[in-house]
Amino acid sequence: VYSTPSSLRLSFFSFPTYTILRSHWTGAVRVRVRVLAHPSSMEEITDGVNAINLAGESHKKNRIQVSNTKKPLFFYVNLAKRYMQQHNEVELSALGMAIATVVTIAEILKNNGLAVEKKIMTSTVDIKDDSRGRPIQKAKIEILLGKTENFDELMAAAAEERDAVDVEEQS
Repeated sequence: VYSTPSSLRLSFFSFPTYTILRSHWTGAVRVRVRVLAHPSSMEEITDGVNAINLAGESHKKNRIQVSNTKKPLFFYVNLAKRYMQQHNEVELSALGMAIATVVTIAEILKNNGLAVEKKIMTSTVDIKDDSRGRPIQKAKIEILLGKTENFDELMAAAAEERDAVDVEEQS
C-alpha cells in the first residue's frame, strides 16, 4: 500500500484552485484548475486556462445560434448557405421559442434542394434565471445539415439569375 506523506498532501492542497466559468448562451461550463506550482504572474494562469480546449469548441466554426427576435428568418437562411459553401455543412442551434425558426430554416434549405439532414439532436439545458435565483430548463435543438450533390449548381444558377435581374434593372 502506497502512502503519501502528509506534508505532500498538505502542500498540494495549499496551492490555490481557480474556477473558470466559460459562459455561452446555452449555459455555462465550469472548469476547476488546481495550480501545482506557484505561478509567477496572473498572466501565466490566464495563458494556461486559454490553452484548455473545451470539448466540442474546435469544430463549431460552422454553427449558427438562431434567435427568433434578433435577425429575420432569411438572414439565417442566407448565412446557412454561406456556411455550407465554406464548410460543406452547417449546424443550426436554438433554444426555446427559436426552435420553430430553426426547423423552418432547415425546411427551406431542404425544400430548395440545397441541404440534407445529417443529424437532429434535442435536449434540455439549465439556464440560470437571475430573477428567480434558480435554474430553469429550456428545450434545445441542434440540426446538422450537409450540402446536397447539386448544391453548387443550384447556387451558381441562383447567382446567374440575380445577375440577369441586375442587368435588366440597369437598362
